[in-house]
Amino acid sequence: MSGDKQQDSFSIPVWLQPDGQPLSCREKIKVLNENLTEISEMAQDALEDAILMGCDEHQVRDVLLRLVQSLQNPYKSE
Repeated sequence: MSGDKQQDSFSIPVWLQPDGQPLSCREKIKVLNENLTEISEMAQDALEDAILMGCDEHQVRDVLLRLVQSLQNPYKSE
């Protein structure tokens, strides 16, 4: 439905290493971009489904934001 419009409003970032330098490996960048595109499409589908089923758009957006904020880094050293 509005996938094209959504893609236009979001631009793929320059992927950075922890030290702030850009990633240079094209394969890594390709995988990250593919993952982001897939997540974007799934989130758009979930938003559209929820709205069609009568959910409040703002609540759905809040839930999606909280979902992202709850993700855990399994590689983080403590």
